Amino acid sequence: MNQDIAGIRKDYQLASLDEVSTAQNPMDQFEHWWKEAIQSNIDEVNAFVLSTIGLDGGPTGRVVLLKGFTPEGFVFFTNYESNKGKEIAANPIVSMNFFWKELERQVRINGSIKKVSTEESEKYFHSRPLGSQVGAWTSPQSQVIPDRAYLENLMNENLAKYKEGNVPLPPHWGGYMIQPTTIEFWQGRSSRLHDRLKYTLNQDHSWTKVRLAP
Repeated sequence: MNQDIAGIRKDYQLASLDEVSTAQNPMDQFEHWWKEAIQSNIDEVNAFVLSTIGLDGGPTGRVVLLKGFTPEGFVFFTNYESNKGKEIAANPIVSMNFFWKELERQVRINGSIKKVSTEESEKYFHSRPLGSQVGAWTSPQSQVIPDRAYLENLMNENLAKYKEGNVPLPPHWGGYMIQPTTIEFWQGRSSRLHDRLKYTLNQDHSWTKVRLAP
């Protein structure tokens, strides 16, 4: 084992987390933590690891960007024909993981996933910069391409095609909503005795909150 790596550690001491001070509904608790994360000026605060079940049955993960949340769930946008899109179509169960190191916090979420409406995808798509809209038409996401020049040439062709704007929503691009069934809030504590509160959705749509050992 590389001893330089093995010696890397940090003792977390910024905050604590208890059953009394946290909300009964985890989406309310997430909103509270989200506001604190925003106020902390965390870089890429909306970045999270999205994990899916690969078509080979193994786990696969990547970083994507949260674009909204409601009491119902968490929303992000992507190419439906990408690897993750194909994996979601085959098995619509996913997990999310936010890590806000500046606050010594993690939020882990498991749940089911579904596409948002075309209207919601359309609204967000047209709020993006022109280059990002054209890029959604350009990239055959997750497919093998010959080289960088292939992508750049296709981008230039599409920029010329849509130079007047009015880029239509690609049929292969849109949003997903993750509807949580469990949410865990993790607060780093000293001596690795971290605080972990886990919420589980019940059949009557209420939530059960328990403390987990670190």
